[in-house]
Amino acid sequence: MAERFVSIWFPHLLTDALIASQPELRDKPLAIAAPERGKVKVKGVNSIALQKDIRTGMVVADCRAILPELTVINYKEGAERILLEELALWSLRYTPVAAVDGPDGLLLDASGCTHLWNGEKRYLEDIVSKLQAKGFAVSVAIADTIGMAWAAARYYRSPAIIPAGATLTALSQLPPAALRLDPLVTEKLEKLGLYRVRNFMDMPRASLRKRFGVDILRRLDQATGKEKEYLQPARLPVLYQERLPCLEPVCTATGIEIAIKKLLSALCKRLLDDTKGLRSLTLKGFRVDGNIQQIAIGTNKPSRSIEHLFKLLELKIATIEPALGIELFILEAPVVEDMPVAQESFWGSSMQDAAALTELLDRIGEKVGHQHIRRFVPEAHYWPERAMKTAGSLQEDPAMPWPDHKPRPVHLLKEPEPIEVTVPIPDYPPLLFIHQGKIHKVKNADGPERIEQEWWLSEGLHRDYYVVEDEAGYRYWVFRLGHYSTDEPKWFLHGFFA
Repeated sequence: MAERFVSIWFPHLLTDALIASQPELRDKPLAIAAPERGKVKVKGVNSIALQKDIRTGMVVADCRAILPELTVINYKEGAERILLEELALWSLRYTPVAAVDGPDGLLLDASGCTHLWNGEKRYLEDIVSKLQAKGFAVSVAIADTIGMAWAAARYYRSPAIIPAGATLTALSQLPPAALRLDPLVTEKLEKLGLYRVRNFMDMPRASLRKRFGVDILRRLDQATGKEKEYLQPARLPVLYQERLPCLEPVCTATGIEIAIKKLLSALCKRLLDDTKGLRSLTLKGFRVDGNIQQIAIGTNKPSRSIEHLFKLLELKIATIEPALGIELFILEAPVVEDMPVAQESFWGSSMQDAAALTELLDRIGEKVGHQHIRRFVPEAHYWPERAMKTAGSLQEDPAMPWPDHKPRPVHLLKEPEPIEVTVPIPDYPPLLFIHQGKIHKVKNADGPERIEQEWWLSEGLHRDYYVVEDEAGYRYWVFRLGHYSTDEPKWFLHGFFA
């Protein structure tokens, strides 16, 4: 697949963005200025100010002398970068890889993308129309190299399409500044009468290096494709990603469901081929008004089941607001794990049961939140509140098996709560106990079960636990701290049985 790159140039980036937020400035000459070396200089102008000979880099005092009605707005540090990063994310509807080309441009890797718009001409026209609708003046170009696209966007009529293989011819007609050279080098070339790239591109390389430095050779090689130039993506591309452009904007839930099923089918096939399963999935819908709708899901185990993943996404389709319509869907799996093809067991159905349980937990998690679902594994401790911990995942193997001891309550309190009891002498279970002001008369009881203190962790008394049942049929786990003695013993409630 031949590489093709797009350069997008915003000649009035800052002022266009400002006018979009403050429409009352649209018909006024406008400049954005900032202090620089003791003077206030212009950082950007709109087209009206440009027509009145106000240029970037001029001192504001001189500008006011030329154009008294000039409106000057204070510059915010880093404003261009923030704007360009937002626009780069917006432009992901046209490419998997978008990069900021500061201070006033973007670069897109359009390789294999333009056919979705029926060719490069319509591809560029769509970019221009969408950006103009957002209030930006733009110039765009597409070429075989980043350097050629950058030059064509600024020195050819927009939208500029440099045919594949025509880079040398197109580049030779441009001025030296089109090579992204240092202004001092450009000035030196023009003083020597080298007004076009063709005037020096075939000169001996040693002579060019000696007279103008090594950078001129590097920029020539990058523009002509002799040296590879790489984009620095504003957002790292996701390896497992599927895109679905729509011939007509999608406005209905049924249309969204159809799009999701198509994307899942393609994505899960790739995962199967690579013996992978996804742990998280994100669906993005790019609306015609520039807004991006997004939903995301997660799974407890790697999955590539189209049916299961669709059910999880289906729970959130109602949160998508298509408005005037969604023109592009992107499905991404940012987190994937190895998932070998499973071999079915001859006996039993434990594998199928485990998969069904995992999928059930996924569906519950999407409804109530995955943070509310916990799995516990045993810990090597005596005291019940220390004898378990929360597992990191369903796949975590416990360090030890669950101990084979007497039944434990379904609900164990984090900290035992003190209770008042009436108990016969010596080591009998309570006849009744009072918890939070309520009296519970004990009908049945079992115990005691002694659990010793862990002397290597802390000092203290042992516990004698009892399972007691009150007259209402509720069962509780209570304990006495230490030996029964002539002193008043301390009793606690530690859990509730089902």
